[in-house]
Amino acid sequence: MTQASRLEKTAVSPKAWTMLGIGVAAQAAGTVFVSTPAFLIPLLHSEHGLSLTQAGTLSAAPTFGMVLTLVAWGAMADRFGEKWVISIGLALTAIAALAATTTDNYALLGIAFLLGGMAAASTNAASGRVVVGWFPKDRRGLAMGIRQMSQPLGVTIASLTIPTLAANVGIGSAVGLSVALNGVLALICAVALVNPPRPAARPTDIPVETINPYRSNWFLWRIHVVSALLVFPQFTLSTFGLVWLISEQGWDAAPAGLLIGISQFVGALGRIVVGIWSDRAGSRVGPLRLVAVSASAVMLAMAAAGAAPWGVPALILLLATTVSVADNGLAFTSVAEAAGPKWQGKALGAQNTGQFIAASAVGPVVGALIGAVGYPLAFAIVAAFPAAAIPLVPSRDRDISV
Repeated sequence: MTQASRLEKTAVSPKAWTMLGIGVAAQAAGTVFVSTPAFLIPLLHSEHGLSLTQAGTLSAAPTFGMVLTLVAWGAMADRFGEKWVISIGLALTAIAALAATTTDNYALLGIAFLLGGMAAASTNAASGRVVVGWFPKDRRGLAMGIRQMSQPLGVTIASLTIPTLAANVGIGSAVGLSVALNGVLALICAVALVNPPRPAARPTDIPVETINPYRSNWFLWRIHVVSALLVFPQFTLSTFGLVWLISEQGWDAAPAGLLIGISQFVGALGRIVVGIWSDRAGSRVGPLRLVAVSASAVMLAMAAAGAAPWGVPALILLLATTVSVADNGLAFTSVAEAAGPKWQGKALGAQNTGQFIAASAVGPVVGALIGAVGYPLAFAIVAAFPAAAIPLVPSRDRDISV
């Protein structure tokens, strides 16, 4: 094959990049809403009299709502297409956010956050379908890596705006940011988002892309389990990294928070790099296996970091954070390709559901471990989760998306 033909084969249309940009913005807007209650905890606790348990429960409401509806939104994207699933979901998120701005009753506020999370889940599965549908196989790793930046982008926007708005103009105005962002993105998606072209039906009695991929083989089940196991190091670091720096390494809160922010940004860039790597390697599961090995290694390094000279623990944390999030884009791309066009939305919804359920267990499980045996041994125990994922990674890719 000539260089010219290779370039023609891998060319990506400007429309595909536009659709990716809209998808990233849509999911970032939904993430701002889902993240908002967590950044209200200090104010709710110190000035509104809620206990940390009550405030924490309120902050978990959107995530719990997402778990309830991820697969359902994915099924609707499979059946009706991405455009209206994302548009309607964002519009409903904006309505739920608007309802949250109108009440001072914390029970009603929790219900509004729950319903908003149920609506915001629409972008998770559907935006993944946009990437797989618009991008050729050898560019999907890059595209999915970019798409996976939407979550840290949304968290960053929320972290920079919500505490200030809540402190200066009230909780209602802070939640009002989600009304504006999700409302505007709902309109943009309704006008500008275009569903990717669907592949032509195959001339067989039972097209392979219509077969339930969960019954035909174990590939998707294995990827889901691997991803759930790899959630443990990721959320261990994001949940306890800051307090580890402050309580164990003697850092002040400001520089510790800055390092956590930098590590999240570097981790987001790492997802893109790993996506490009998978495109060039022509494999998702090969890099995914190496990420699992690396995640186990960096958690063991975290266990030993306390004895390292000053500055080294910070570098280890930065490296560990980057490695621990590198699997997300690989797993999502692999799931979408293996599921096929008729099952991509449902499979991506199941992928997210498993990850959210595992993530919800990290706080209490790892927190109890830290309390019982201390940080070093707890980090070493967490290293066992990605180690357990290594033999579960399939030996070869499965792709029925083309």
